[in-house]
Amino acid sequence: QVQMVESGGGLVQAGGSLRLSCAASGNIFSINAMRWYREDPGKQRELVAAITRDGSTNYADSVKGRFTISRDNAKKTVYLQMNSLKPEDTAVYYCNSDVRPVPDMSYATYWGQGTQVTVSS
Repeated sequence: QVQMVESGGGLVQAGGSLRLSCAASGNIFSINAMRWYREDPGKQRELVAAITRDGSTNYADSVKGRFTISRDNAKKTVYLQMNSLKPEDTAVYYCNSDVRPVPDMSYATYWGQGTQVTVSS
């Protein structure tokens, strides 16, 4: 069993910052990519940022220059530093990761339960 637990969401004014964390735990042999998604009611879930095990990153165009994804492999944790927040960033943010539970087994993707980020104008 693998768990992904997000934290750090909350209410912030436009222009402010938040740092989200997501820690993986459970039966984990290795973790490949880790990602942040977001979803607001009535909108399709969006990939916000992704990071590979070696630190390569990519971002949605809407957050480039404002958000930074990082990871601590020793802690099995992925972070999302969100700066210059805008009201349109309001959403539930979900982390996920591709986890190999045992050697020679395929990776499976696990999701966190989400953390609410609300940006007021």
